[in-house]
Amino acid sequence: MNSDTAWGQGQKDSAKVVSITEAARINNVTRQAIYVAIKQKKLKATKDSTRWTIHLDDLEEYRKNKYSRTKSMFDGELLFDSRKGYYSVNQTAKLLGVPAQKIYYATRVGLMKAHRKGAAWVIHTDDIKNYQENYLNRRPKVG
Repeated sequence: MNSDTAWGQGQKDSAKVVSITEAARINNVTRQAIYVAIKQKKLKATKDSTRWTIHLDDLEEYRKNKYSRTKSMFDGELLFDSRKGYYSVNQTAKLLGVPAQKIYYATRVGLMKAHRKGAAWVIHTDDIKNYQENYLNRRPKVG
């Protein structure tokens, strides 16, 4: 292996590392969020004399394993499993094109059924359709 090849390899590896600022931009979060993830050892990073660098593979791994409410489990099953017809309040609001507060209100006053699983409210597709047909799509009577 000649020196040009070794230098080229080093160049290639350095192209795969980013700063905290670049990592924040890539992940669409603040620099502080990236820094906290590093300090909590959730994101691998190395510190040169003054600057943190993050390998893109480690950033991708962090993104895959990052906490997400959509991955939340209850009794060993996904809380919000669209294949089984279970949605969160925010997912329901997005499906219906209404604010989440409208969904919370509808569940509170009994216009829509929701079930508590741990700390989360879970809404089934049938209940979403029922609410949509009986309350959202209902036309006021013209008298």
